[in-house]
Amino acid sequence: MEEKTLLSSRPEPQKVDPALEPQKVAPVPELERVAPPTAYKKVAPGIEPGLLHPLDNIEDVDDFYAAINREHLQKALSPERPYTYWTIELYDKKNGIRGGGGLGVLAADTRRVAEQMNVPLTLITPFYPSEQHQKCSINDNNGFSFQNQTESIPVDYKDYGFTFLDTVNIKANKGLVKLDVVEKVLGSTRLLCITEPGFGELYSGDSGGDHRLYQEVALGFGGYQALKLAGLKPAIMQLNEVATFFAALARLDELASNGMDFYEAVVYTRKHTLYTNHTLVQAAEATFNYAQFERYVFPNLKSSAVKKWLSDKFDNGYIKLSTVTIEIAELRSGVSKLHARVANYREISGKKVKFKAVTNGIDIPTWTAKPAVDYLKEKQILDKFFLPTADYVENLEALTAEDVKKIKLAGRVELNTVLERRVDQYGNPVHIPEDALLFEFKRRFVDYKRPWLPFTDPIRLKNILEKYNAHYILSGRVHEGDFTMTGRLAGVLETIDKDPVLKARVHYLPDYDEELGRALSVGANISINTPIVGLEACGTSWMKDIVNFGILVSTHDGGVADCPADSYLNISGETEAEEVESLYERMNEAAAAWNNAFELESILKTELKNFLPVISGTRMLKDYLEYLFPEKS
Repeated sequence: MEEKTLLSSRPEPQKVDPALEPQKVAPVPELERVAPPTAYKKVAPGIEPGLLHPLDNIEDVDDFYAAINREHLQKALSPERPYTYWTIELYDKKNGIRGGGGLGVLAADTRRVAEQMNVPLTLITPFYPSEQHQKCSINDNNGFSFQNQTESIPVDYKDYGFTFLDTVNIKANKGLVKLDVVEKVLGSTRLLCITEPGFGELYSGDSGGDHRLYQEVALGFGGYQALKLAGLKPAIMQLNEVATFFAALARLDELASNGMDFYEAVVYTRKHTLYTNHTLVQAAEATFNYAQFERYVFPNLKSSAVKKWLSDKFDNGYIKLSTVTIEIAELRSGVSKLHARVANYREISGKKVKFKAVTNGIDIPTWTAKPAVDYLKEKQILDKFFLPTADYVENLEALTAEDVKKIKLAGRVELNTVLERRVDQYGNPVHIPEDALLFEFKRRFVDYKRPWLPFTDPIRLKNILEKYNAHYILSGRVHEGDFTMTGRLAGVLETIDKDPVLKARVHYLPDYDEELGRALSVGANISINTPIVGLEACGTSWMKDIVNFGILVSTHDGGVADCPADSYLNISGETEAEEVESLYERMNEAAAAWNNAFELESILKTELKNFLPVISGTRMLKDYLEYLFPEKS
């Protein structure tokens, strides 16, 4: 029977050249270093004011490799053989792709850091043809009512400087789907994307549904073909979460179908694949059934040995992608020290998976106010790689409350500029006075992050805000279909609506995005982070607050737990009631510190001394390179 063709008017894809992939087990070839194309620049052109600022040029990638004792990477990595980074989600609106949360933000930061350090990196991800925006409405004329709404907005890759390369085919549901392959070169890095009009939005449908499986298969098999179209051979494949599993499967299938012994193909694929896990519990993961794989996965496999290998991984007709991702990746990492220690994942044999801890980091120049970055570099606290200097602890002693307040004042101006384009839960503009303190909670709205916790006792919260002339901004996105969280948010907003003081001083800003996230980091004084201990893998919002001289009030979880609990204002307690009491005490302590120079300096110096080595995105990239490419003896 002839297969039906979707979007058949597009050109046929180029054929894959089998010679591009090695045919035997071997270490990463020691290629001669190739000079970057003329399109590669030290710093991304067209830097957007207020989001990024010009950097000190890195003289050469050799400089960075030498600093981390990995000079041999001059040969192991090249523009033609890059570090490949696979993600179902990217949060980089400047380049037209809006993600859903921390996974996408981290992906964008990883690419930016690689660009600044001149490390060859290709990020493979879908370009979603539409994106969701959230808005809310409150009607309190006839009793309180709340609606959380989403709207879909079309996005065109051509509007963001992407170049169309060609199309590739994947098989899905007894038909062929043509995927556009588009790319955008940014310094030593590139965004390589697959897309088609019916691809849908990020995380469309149920997590175990057909459309979600289609998106993941398209990224894996289509993205791997896209690498070939671009003439690239991956030095390493970093799979971020299990949604990217099919990329490694596509590589395994190509090796096995091109003549390599199956077991040699498995060994080669495993040795060059890193699975980075960003969640804590395997049991919470969605499953797919065998019939779904017959429609979307098996038709894309050429090797019968690979089909059998994959079929054998099903348990009673169902499969968890983490099971096979663990099997196909010899290298495995978690995103904080705590996460790597407590993540509960098992191999098929039942053996507990050991994860290498590589704590997430942030691209400091992207998320930090320029006056703050300038100050940290002028005081020789950060070096040109945005890593702490050898004597950063001693140099931090020069930090003064007066300097910090000047920097935060500039940040408040930037925040208010952004707020001019936003409205609160009532549809009104928000302006935070320059002389007011500002608390903020800016995180994805999910149950374990507990954004409602400060509203447990409205009177206590009201008293703190009045006493210290403070405001509170609450911002985050609720996933579509998360009715529990929508109900929680409605309850918080009703609590605010009932009290005139809270109504004047607490502002919920819907449609949270990276612009608002950065503005809150640079313009707020105190950050609230309240995850249930043991459920946060890492988180990075708090990192942005610390580097912008904000006071962190947090539970001891995720990446925060990389450092001792006395490194910040720790929320403690054996029960939630005890945590709530501790939270209010810490909020009082943080607010009072902004009126006491000695206390403010003490808290901020302690935070920065402990966390600067953790939060640097350059440190994160350094850790990955050291793990993936061990120092040669």
